Amino acid sequence: MSSGTCRRVLASLLLVGLAAAIGRPAHADDKVVIGTDWRAEAEHGGIYQAFAKGIYKQHHLDVEIRQGGPNLNQAQLLAAGRYDFAVSSNSFEPLNFVKNGVPIVAVAAAFQKDPQVLIAHAGSGLDRLEKMKGKPILISAASRENFWQFLKVRYGFTDDQIRPYTFNLAPFLADKSAIMQGYLTSEPYAIELASGEKPLTILLADQGYRSYGAMIAATQATIEKKPDVVQRMVDATILGWISYLNEDPSAANALIKRDNPEMTDAIIAHAIAGMKQYGIVQSGDATTLGVGAMSDARWQEFFAFTAEAGIYPKDLPYRKGYTLRFVNHKLGLAQ
Repeated sequence: MSSGTCRRVLASLLLVGLAAAIGRPAHADDKVVIGTDWRAEAEHGGIYQAFAKGIYKQHHLDVEIRQGGPNLNQAQLLAAGRYDFAVSSNSFEPLNFVKNGVPIVAVAAAFQKDPQVLIAHAGSGLDRLEKMKGKPILISAASRENFWQFLKVRYGFTDDQIRPYTFNLAPFLADKSAIMQGYLTSEPYAIELASGEKPLTILLADQGYRSYGAMIAATQATIEKKPDVVQRMVDATILGWISYLNEDPSAANALIKRDNPEMTDAIIAHAIAGMKQYGIVQSGDATTLGVGAMSDARWQEFFAFTAEAGIYPKDLPYRKGYTLRFVNHKLGLAQ
């Protein structure tokens, strides 16, 4: 071996040793792209916080956040390899992937409670789901295939109650007897601003709707070939959510407003308050297993109701839609 070669080998060994000494790998950070399920909002706060506070960097990840929108199919982009991870909105999505043979798997659930709500006017007396049975409800086309099925199976709602919802508040505001779907952290506040009245809001998660929300999804290929990247992405995002809800979220909020100028400080603050008040992130299994927790028992319960509703065949191998490998490690909990 020549003296020049020796010097290069020694230099490489020194770099590796120095990197190990300071707790960093000798290679560059892993480039990762994650797509959100909608335009930037507080419901993506943990991801933006992990980016803004350098948590992803601390986990040796070079993360790019690409916001979703009404004309983007995040699952398609994930399956095609354009994204490394994507946010799945509810528990129906992983089951749909299994049903259609798409190798996309939920690896963590940021939301223990899906923030889906039904909304009625103050003073209408419609403060319970039982009272809404048989009454017209504004429901979007997409929602008819997910939480509406829960309402049919568990509360006896029927399809003749459905009225089209196009994400326009005007029909609801104009009709004091109206009922509409919404997101806990969005429509109720918008209605309050527009009407001056705080509407009646029923969180379906508190009425037996067991869907997870804001799940991190990855392809089966990524899980098999890059499990360390998946683990670091899950861990960093979990820590991002803990930081966002319990520390100063201003750095993340600045990025959210940059990506989505429709967001205001007031809208974001209201959403954060709602997530805290209702335990959207930090409740249920997350209190003992850590943020991002999932369980076989809850997935089985959710699948049982969907099979009962006839949405999926009873022999669907639904467990292919998720993995517990990367969660339930009590990350961030006091030991």
